Amino acid sequence: MTVAVGYLAGKAGRSALYLGAEAANTLKTSLAVVTVVPRPWTTPSPARIDAEYAAWADQLAADSHREAQASLRQIAEGLDVSFHKVASRTPGEGLLQAAEELSADVLVTGSSSDGSLGQVVLGSTTDWLLHSSPIPIAISPRGYRGSKAGKLVRVTCACSGTPESVRVVERVRALTERLDVKMRVVSYAIRGRTMFPPEVGLHAEDSLLAEWAKQLREMLAKLKADGVVGDDVELEVVTGNGWDEALDDTDWEDGELLALGTSSRRTIKGVFLGSHGAKIIRYSPVPVLVLPS
Repeated sequence: MTVAVGYLAGKAGRSALYLGAEAANTLKTSLAVVTVVPRPWTTPSPARIDAEYAAWADQLAADSHREAQASLRQIAEGLDVSFHKVASRTPGEGLLQAAEELSADVLVTGSSSDGSLGQVVLGSTTDWLLHSSPIPIAISPRGYRGSKAGKLVRVTCACSGTPESVRVVERVRALTERLDVKMRVVSYAIRGRTMFPPEVGLHAEDSLLAEWAKQLREMLAKLKADGVVGDDVELEVVTGNGWDEALDDTDWEDGELLALGTSSRRTIKGVFLGSHGAKIIRYSPVPVLVLPS
């Protein structure tokens, strides 16, 4: 078992390396840095373009190895670190191939450089992986530089109260027990931008939001009553006028990981990307772990 982290020189920065090192330290396992390069042509070219292309791919892998090694020298002391090059048609397929060959527990990726610092931004490869990976995907915010402890200290599980989300809570409980870290379960009650037309008034919105939050607190309490989580697990309901405000109002610890699950594979494209989970990922200020269904 190992933690696999995707890294390519000049792409997405070093944040994934920091999260990968933290995950490996927490799991007490090794770290495998995977660089995916384009697969060269199989038909020889009279102009030797194929040889030049292969040389470029080798140089890209060597540069990635050198950059990753320099970064990890500072943050991965004591870890067993290995480096791997995979030639594949797409980065996502190459990462999954490597993760399978390495028997990885989790695959770590970084955020797209298009987003703001501290924000989790899904690039095309990570987005594809969320729909395809059979193992958990951990995503670092852009510019992430790890915790002071050098490892994860708490996992917060986002729970909406559906049967699927309760099963995710059960999986996160097993994970935190394995990692020997604290666990918290958070549910969000979001007002939304326009719950009611202006003539209805804000009072109706406040009443509805309060009732929704009450139901969520009852649902969370039932998790303890049913033995889904232990008595030491913190339960919290956070309300907000939007997902950005709610995630900002959530108290986060240094070394925190936010975990959530996906829906059934057959409906993941329609449900996951259009669900609350996508919004939670977008506004999370801490690394996110997505557990496949």
